[in-house]
Amino acid sequence: MTEGSKTDDTRRPGTLRAASVSRAFDGVQALREVTLELHRHEVVGLIGPNGAGKSTLVNVLTGFDLPDEGTVELEGRDITRWSPHRRGRQGLARTFQHSRSFRGLSVRENVEVAALGSGSGPRAARRRADELLERLQLGAQAATPAGALAGGDERRLGVARALATEPRFVLLDEPAAGLPEAEVPDFAAVIRSVRDEHGAGVLLIDHNMALVMDVCDRIQVLDHGAPLAEGAPAEIRANLDVAAAYLGESAVHEDP
Repeated sequence: MTEGSKTDDTRRPGTLRAASVSRAFDGVQALREVTLELHRHEVVGLIGPNGAGKSTLVNVLTGFDLPDEGTVELEGRDITRWSPHRRGRQGLARTFQHSRSFRGLSVRENVEVAALGSGSGPRAARRRADELLERLQLGAQAATPAGALAGGDERRLGVARALATEPRFVLLDEPAAGLPEAEVPDFAAVIRSVRDEHGAGVLLIDHNMALVMDVCDRIQVLDHGAPLAEGAPAEIRANLDVAAAYLGESAVHEDP
Protein backbone atom coordinates (compact mmCIF):
# COMPACT_ATOMS: atom_id res chain seq x y z
CA MET A 1 0.00 0.00 0.00
CA THR A 2 3.05 2.27 -0.26
CA GLU A 3 2.47 5.29 -2.47
CA GLY A 4 5.54 7.04 -3.82
CA SER A 5 9.07 6.50 -2.60
CA LYS A 6 8.45 7.63 0.97
CA THR A 7 5.45 8.05 3.23
CA ASP A 8 5.40 10.38 6.21
CA ASP A 9 5.01 8.25 9.36
CA THR A 10 2.48 10.67 10.85
CA ARG A 11 0.06 9.98 8.00
CA ARG A 12 -2.21 6.97 7.49
CA PRO A 13 -1.84 5.87 3.87
CA GLY A 14 -4.76 3.86 2.57
CA THR A 15 -7.02 4.68 5.54
CA LEU A 16 -10.35 6.45 6.07
CA ARG A 17 -10.81 7.18 9.77
CA ALA A 18 -13.46 8.59 12.09
CA ALA A 19 -11.71 9.61 15.32
CA SER A 20 -13.79 9.95 18.52
CA VAL A 21 -16.79 11.27 16.59
CA SER A 22 -19.87 12.44 18.51
CA ARG A 23 -23.11 13.86 17.07
CA ALA A 24 -26.38 14.90 18.73
CA PHE A 25 -29.73 15.99 17.26
CA ASP A 26 -32.05 18.04 19.47
CA GLY A 27 -30.51 16.56 22.59
CA VAL A 28 -30.55 12.96 21.31
CA GLN A 29 -27.05 11.51 21.17
CA ALA A 30 -26.77 9.78 17.78
CA LEU A 31 -23.03 9.04 18.04
CA ARG A 32 -20.88 8.79 21.17
CA GLU A 33 -17.11 8.94 20.69
CA VAL A 34 -17.06 6.51 17.77
CA THR A 35 -13.73 5.60 16.21
CA LEU A 36 -13.72 3.55 13.02
CA GLU A 37 -10.93 2.78 10.57
CA LEU A 38 -11.42 1.53 7.03
CA HIS A 39 -8.37 0.42 5.08
CA ARG A 40 -8.06 -0.20 1.38
CA HIS A 41 -8.26 -3.86 0.31
CA GLU A 42 -10.76 -4.77 3.05
CA VAL A 43 -14.51 -4.97 3.67
CA VAL A 44 -15.71 -3.73 7.05
CA GLY A 45 -19.27 -4.30 8.21
CA LEU A 46 -21.07 -1.70 10.32
CA ILE A 47 -24.08 -3.19 12.06
CA GLY A 48 -26.43 -2.42 14.92
CA PRO A 49 -30.15 -2.07 15.66
CA ASN A 50 -32.25 0.63 14.05
CA GLY A 51 -31.30 3.99 15.50
CA ALA A 52 -27.80 2.83 16.44
CA GLY A 53 -26.19 5.67 14.45
CA LYS A 54 -24.93 3.78 11.42
CA SER A 55 -26.25 6.13 8.73
CA THR A 56 -25.29 9.15 10.82
CA LEU A 57 -21.71 7.89 10.88
CA VAL A 58 -21.74 7.39 7.10
CA ASN A 59 -23.08 10.93 6.67
CA VAL A 60 -20.26 12.29 8.83
CA LEU A 61 -17.63 10.27 6.97
CA THR A 62 -18.86 11.48 3.58
CA GLY A 63 -19.46 15.14 4.47
CA PHE A 64 -23.26 15.17 4.45
CA ASP A 65 -23.18 15.96 8.18
CA LEU A 66 -20.65 17.45 10.58
CA PRO A 67 -19.66 15.97 13.94
CA ASP A 68 -20.07 17.93 17.16
CA GLU A 69 -16.78 16.46 18.34
CA GLY A 70 -14.04 14.40 16.74
CA THR A 71 -12.50 14.38 13.29
CA VAL A 72 -12.63 12.58 9.96
CA GLU A 73 -9.29 11.78 8.35
CA LEU A 74 -8.48 10.58 4.85
CA GLU A 75 -4.97 9.15 4.58
CA GLY A 76 -3.84 11.30 7.47
CA ARG A 77 -5.46 14.53 6.31
CA ASP A 78 -8.19 16.15 8.37
CA ILE A 79 -11.19 16.35 6.02
CA THR A 80 -13.82 17.03 8.69
CA ARG A 81 -14.91 20.29 7.02
CA TRP A 82 -14.54 19.16 3.44
CA SER A 83 -17.63 19.14 1.22
CA PRO A 84 -19.00 15.84 -0.11
CA HIS A 85 -17.92 16.86 -3.60
CA ARG A 86 -14.33 17.50 -2.52
CA ARG A 87 -14.22 14.13 -0.73
CA GLY A 88 -15.57 12.48 -3.86
CA ARG A 89 -12.74 13.93 -5.94
CA GLN A 90 -10.32 12.30 -3.48
CA GLY A 91 -11.80 8.84 -4.04
CA LEU A 92 -14.59 8.63 -1.44
CA ALA A 93 -17.93 7.34 -2.78
CA ARG A 94 -21.17 6.20 -1.19
CA THR A 95 -24.65 4.90 -1.82
CA PHE A 96 -27.85 6.05 -0.09
CA GLN A 97 -30.78 4.24 1.48
CA HIS A 98 -33.06 6.20 -0.85
CA SER A 99 -32.38 6.61 -4.55
CA ARG A 100 -30.34 9.63 -5.67
CA SER A 101 -30.42 8.70 -9.36
CA PHE A 102 -31.38 11.01 -12.21
CA ARG A 103 -34.79 9.50 -12.73
CA GLY A 104 -35.33 10.96 -16.22
CA LEU A 105 -32.05 9.54 -17.56
CA SER A 106 -31.57 5.95 -18.58
CA VAL A 107 -29.81 3.46 -16.33
CA ARG A 108 -26.72 3.56 -18.58
CA GLU A 109 -26.71 7.37 -18.67
CA ASN A 110 -26.83 7.52 -14.88
CA VAL A 111 -23.66 5.46 -14.63
CA GLU A 112 -21.98 7.36 -17.48
CA VAL A 113 -22.63 10.68 -15.74
CA ALA A 114 -20.93 9.39 -12.60
CA ALA A 115 -17.92 8.21 -14.60
CA LEU A 116 -17.70 11.51 -16.49
CA GLY A 117 -17.84 13.42 -13.21
CA SER A 118 -14.76 11.55 -11.99
CA GLY A 119 -12.73 12.54 -15.08
CA SER A 120 -13.37 9.73 -17.57
CA GLY A 121 -13.78 10.62 -21.23
CA PRO A 122 -17.04 9.81 -23.06
CA ARG A 123 -15.83 6.50 -24.56
CA ALA A 124 -14.26 5.32 -21.31
CA ALA A 125 -17.41 6.33 -19.42
CA ARG A 126 -19.57 4.27 -21.77
CA ARG A 127 -17.28 1.24 -21.45
CA ARG A 128 -17.22 1.59 -17.67
CA ALA A 129 -21.02 1.88 -17.54
CA ASP A 130 -21.59 -1.20 -19.70
CA GLU A 131 -19.10 -3.24 -17.66
CA LEU A 132 -20.71 -2.29 -14.35
CA LEU A 133 -24.25 -2.84 -15.57
CA GLU A 134 -23.36 -6.36 -16.65
CA ARG A 135 -21.62 -7.12 -13.34
CA LEU A 136 -24.63 -5.83 -11.39
CA GLN A 137 -27.18 -7.64 -13.57
CA LEU A 138 -28.61 -4.44 -15.00
CA GLY A 139 -27.42 -4.85 -18.59
CA ALA A 140 -30.88 -5.73 -19.89
CA GLN A 141 -32.24 -2.51 -18.39
CA ALA A 142 -29.51 -0.18 -19.66
CA ALA A 143 -31.98 1.86 -21.75
CA THR A 144 -34.70 1.89 -19.08
CA PRO A 145 -35.41 5.23 -17.36
CA ALA A 146 -33.98 5.08 -13.85
CA GLY A 147 -37.33 6.22 -12.45
CA ALA A 148 -38.97 3.02 -13.71
CA LEU A 149 -36.70 0.63 -11.78
CA ALA A 150 -37.94 -1.61 -8.98
CA GLY A 151 -36.49 -1.09 -5.51
CA GLY A 152 -33.80 -3.76 -5.65
CA ASP A 153 -32.65 -2.61 -9.08
CA GLU A 154 -32.49 0.98 -7.81
CA ARG A 155 -30.07 -0.19 -5.12
CA ARG A 156 -27.90 -1.91 -7.70
CA LEU A 157 -27.90 1.24 -9.83
CA GLY A 158 -26.71 3.22 -6.81
CA VAL A 159 -23.81 0.80 -6.38
CA ALA A 160 -22.97 1.03 -10.10
CA ARG A 161 -22.93 4.84 -9.91
CA ALA A 162 -20.61 4.73 -6.89
CA LEU A 163 -18.24 2.25 -8.53
CA ALA A 164 -18.19 4.26 -11.77
CA THR A 165 -16.06 6.87 -10.01
CA GLU A 166 -13.38 4.19 -9.38
CA PRO A 167 -13.25 5.06 -5.67
CA ARG A 168 -10.54 4.23 -3.18
CA PHE A 169 -13.22 3.92 -0.50
CA VAL A 170 -16.89 3.14 -1.02
CA LEU A 171 -19.55 3.23 1.70
CA LEU A 172 -22.61 1.10 0.97
CA ASP A 173 -25.71 1.99 3.01
CA GLU A 174 -28.08 -1.01 2.88
CA PRO A 175 -27.27 -1.89 -0.74
CA ALA A 176 -28.93 -5.32 -0.58
CA ALA A 177 -32.31 -4.04 0.65
CA GLY A 178 -34.99 -5.28 -1.72
CA LEU A 179 -32.74 -7.80 -3.46
CA PRO A 180 -34.23 -11.30 -3.84
CA GLU A 181 -32.32 -13.79 -1.71
CA ALA A 182 -31.36 -15.73 -4.83
CA GLU A 183 -29.40 -12.70 -6.08
CA VAL A 184 -27.49 -12.04 -2.85
CA PRO A 185 -24.56 -14.42 -3.64
CA ASP A 186 -23.90 -12.64 -6.93
CA PHE A 187 -24.05 -9.31 -5.13
CA ALA A 188 -21.57 -10.60 -2.56
CA ALA A 189 -19.20 -11.42 -5.41
CA VAL A 190 -19.44 -7.82 -6.62
CA ILE A 191 -18.48 -6.52 -3.17
CA ARG A 192 -15.50 -8.88 -3.04
CA SER A 193 -14.39 -7.74 -6.49
CA VAL A 194 -14.35 -4.12 -5.32
CA ARG A 195 -11.89 -5.17 -2.61
CA ASP A 196 -9.87 -7.78 -4.51
CA GLU A 197 -9.77 -6.46 -8.08
CA HIS A 198 -9.95 -2.70 -7.49
CA GLY A 199 -8.17 -2.48 -4.14
CA ALA A 200 -10.84 -0.27 -2.59
CA GLY A 201 -11.94 -0.26 1.02
CA VAL A 202 -15.64 -1.07 1.47
CA LEU A 203 -17.79 -0.10 4.45
CA LEU A 204 -20.96 -2.19 4.34
CA ILE A 205 -24.14 -1.44 6.28
CA ASP A 206 -26.84 -4.02 5.76
CA HIS A 207 -29.46 -5.94 7.71
CA ASN A 208 -28.79 -9.11 5.71
CA MET A 209 -26.59 -10.82 8.27
CA ALA A 210 -25.72 -13.72 5.94
CA LEU A 211 -24.26 -11.19 3.47
CA VAL A 212 -22.40 -9.24 6.16
CA MET A 213 -20.91 -12.34 7.78
CA ASP A 214 -19.93 -13.75 4.40
CA VAL A 215 -18.09 -10.82 2.81
CA CYS A 216 -16.67 -8.79 5.72
CA ASP A 217 -13.11 -9.05 7.00
CA ARG A 218 -14.04 -7.15 10.18
CA ILE A 219 -17.31 -6.01 11.72
CA GLN A 220 -17.94 -3.07 14.02
CA VAL A 221 -21.14 -2.94 16.07
CA LEU A 222 -22.88 0.22 17.29
CA ASP A 223 -25.57 0.33 19.96
CA HIS A 224 -27.30 3.57 20.96
CA GLY A 225 -24.63 5.50 19.08
CA ALA A 226 -21.69 3.96 20.96
CA PRO A 227 -19.20 1.26 19.94
CA LEU A 228 -20.27 -2.10 21.32
CA ALA A 229 -17.91 -4.62 19.72
CA GLU A 230 -15.41 -5.06 16.91
CA GLY A 231 -13.80 -8.16 15.48
CA ALA A 232 -13.83 -10.88 12.86
CA PRO A 233 -17.26 -12.25 11.84
CA ALA A 234 -16.82 -15.35 14.01
CA GLU A 235 -16.05 -13.20 17.05
CA ILE A 236 -19.11 -11.03 16.47
CA ARG A 237 -21.35 -14.07 16.04
CA ALA A 238 -20.14 -15.44 19.39
CA ASN A 239 -20.41 -12.13 21.27
CA LEU A 240 -23.30 -12.32 23.74
CA ASP A 241 -23.48 -8.53 24.09
CA VAL A 242 -24.12 -8.29 20.36
CA ALA A 243 -26.69 -11.05 20.63
CA ALA A 244 -28.56 -9.17 23.33
CA ALA A 245 -28.38 -5.80 21.55
CA TYR A 246 -29.17 -6.77 18.00
CA LEU A 247 -28.85 -10.21 16.49
CA GLY A 248 -30.72 -12.38 18.97
CA GLU A 249 -29.32 -15.61 20.33
CA SER A 250 -30.54 -17.79 17.47
CA ALA A 251 -29.10 -15.47 14.81
CA VAL A 252 -25.70 -15.41 16.47
CA HIS A 253 -25.30 -19.16 16.64
CA GLU A 254 -27.01 -20.08 13.37
CA ASP A 255 -24.77 -21.06 10.44
CA PRO A 256 -24.75 -18.44 7.65
